[in-house]
Amino acid sequence: MNRTIRDATDADFTAVLRMNRESETVLSPLSRDELQILAAQAWYLRLACFDGEVQGFLLALRAGAAYESPNYRWFADRFDDFVYIDRIVIDATVRHSGLATLLYADLLGRARELGVARVTCEYDIDPPNEASRRFHDGFGFVEIGSQRVAGGKKAVSLQELRLPAAR
Repeated sequence: MNRTIRDATDADFTAVLRMNRESETVLSPLSRDELQILAAQAWYLRLACFDGEVQGFLLALRAGAAYESPNYRWFADRFDDFVYIDRIVIDATVRHSGLATLLYADLLGRARELGVARVTCEYDIDPPNEASRRFHDGFGFVEIGSQRVAGGKKAVSLQELRLPAAR
């Protein structure tokens, strides 16, 4: 199978929204209007494809975005320069196929090229998202904080990966 990473377009939003909807137990809901607003602010919105079919996406923002997510704001209140991974979703039919790793490798390569030293994200710890914890541990992310969100209904681990300075 041919695995590729490419930029998302408006024509891909139906697939992105479907995958997001299927993963709402571990990430926040997203309407088409919200996706359009996020896409306009996104530093990174790319797709993972198998044989041309969209099977995953990753959306990330840089510091300075007008994004009101409490997790994004936590990082924005503390750091001047960072990439924030807002969400990554891989279609349930192809999870554990390496697509998430491909997307992260692509994002991290782009961040290094720009000289970004800090990549951030969060994952649920109450209720726990063990798959996300293991995935991020594998990349070397470390917890730098935690907070309760969603009206106190869940807690997240706020994570950071420090990238070496470009040579």
